[in-house]
Amino acid sequence: MFPVFMFSCCPNINYLHGMPGFRFFYILTYPKTTFASCKAMDILQIIISSMNKEEVRFFKLFEAGMTSDDRKDLQLFNFIRTNGAEYDENKIFSKLYGKGNKNPFYRLKNRLLNDVARSMHLQHFEKEENISAMNMLALAHLFLLKNNPAIAEYFLKRAENKARKSSSLELLDIIYGEYIKLSQEKTAINPEEYIRKRKLNREKIETLRQIDDILAIVTYQLRITQNFKPGKNPVLDLLQNAVNKISKDKALLRSPELRFRLYHSVSQILLQKRDYNALENYLLNIYHDFEKEKLFVRSNHDTKLQLLTYLVNALFKNGKYRESLRYAQLLRKNMEDFHHLLYDKYFFFYYNSLVINYSKLDPQKAISILEDLKENSKIKSHVFYMVFVYLNLVVLHFDLKDYKTAIRNLNRLYLLNDYKTTDISIRFRIAMAELIIRYELKDFELLEFKINRAQKEFRSYLALEENEKDRKFIRLLRKIINSAGFRQDKKLIEQVRNFTKLYPDDETDDIELISYSSWLNQLLLSR
Repeated sequence: MFPVFMFSCCPNINYLHGMPGFRFFYILTYPKTTFASCKAMDILQIIISSMNKEEVRFFKLFEAGMTSDDRKDLQLFNFIRTNGAEYDENKIFSKLYGKGNKNPFYRLKNRLLNDVARSMHLQHFEKEENISAMNMLALAHLFLLKNNPAIAEYFLKRAENKARKSSSLELLDIIYGEYIKLSQEKTAINPEEYIRKRKLNREKIETLRQIDDILAIVTYQLRITQNFKPGKNPVLDLLQNAVNKISKDKALLRSPELRFRLYHSVSQILLQKRDYNALENYLLNIYHDFEKEKLFVRSNHDTKLQLLTYLVNALFKNGKYRESLRYAQLLRKNMEDFHHLLYDKYFFFYYNSLVINYSKLDPQKAISILEDLKENSKIKSHVFYMVFVYLNLVVLHFDLKDYKTAIRNLNRLYLLNDYKTTDISIRFRIAMAELIIRYELKDFELLEFKINRAQKEFRSYLALEENEKDRKFIRLLRKIINSAGFRQDKKLIEQVRNFTKLYPDDETDDIELISYSSWLNQLLLSR
């Protein structure tokens, strides 16, 4: 059966995929937040939990240089850092303030949030061209307010250079606008030059916005459907038309920014069409072209790692497992660039690459990797990553016909915090997989109960027209378990054969965790 695997679509998309009968699904690199709201404490927890060792060290040095009557802020910081998802606000409040009014505690949280934000800004504003450009622009504003246009112009020039380096067209638009305003204070600045620059820049922005708007809708729909909902994405044709139109404009194609936008668009089109052979060829060509032309830099390093992640998974999907592993190692090597800039972001995608390929080449090694991942703090902090781990364990043990271990991992999956916030289409596919595993365990009484519960829980989902196949499968499964002698029931056997002919295996690819038709065919063979 197939392993569960991930594509990065944002880097972001994860998939489930497997051996005959198991399919794959998407989960985003930044999945739906497990936090119910965005209150100050939630934001503070998220920021502190996401800080790497270098950022924590810098923050503590930053705080050490500040005078304070006490260090309750550092105690709170360390408490959040140490406890992570187990953070208990009442416990730390009691420790810091005893009992009584919580207002001082809330002020402490807000002060800590501001200090952490200032520390992060101070540490990173020179490392990232975009952040640095915005900082220079802010300084230009400051000196304009101080009525010092000469210094303002100096910082505007620095902001413009940094924005150009990072290909930040939106920021350049603002900077050119500031130059035009500044020309009223300094006669040496010719506003016509910057009006012309702004006009040319806006033409590029409009072109990019056209494709960005459509791509955003495609990506959003891909995100919320998790690739389990059948049917064509209604905006896919719009994206295809935009790509066709822009691809004919040779002048525009000289722009690296647009070429990266086209890469994102074309990869999404091929991904949604599930044309993995074309996706593989396209990614190989575009990767080597970008490398040859030295287009990959720090500011687009995320795109480079995303492209490699796509390529690893496309190769896997096309059965080129060893080549996929080779590119997985290239992904790992590039994750270490720029002082491990995006290492944590792609950590899971790298291990996903190992799991999906070893699930085909060496299943026991894949299981070993997954068991190690279960205990990894980075994995445990994200419910969707844990879903991936447990589902792969379910898939691999099912393939080994170890149904008891498969169902044990499935039960652990159900107990995960915030599992119920997972997209309904994923939860439905998991429920269907459990029905099949329960059948293999011959736990027919519980299976009958699970069928009834699934029909009740997913009533609205099953009522959708596009889910007719699922409704038919559930009815067929109920008939099978209620049949006095399935193997001798010719009428029922004929119904099973009609179902598998109507829905052949290749049409379920990427939709079902366990292919209904593949499993039913195995039932017929075991008669």
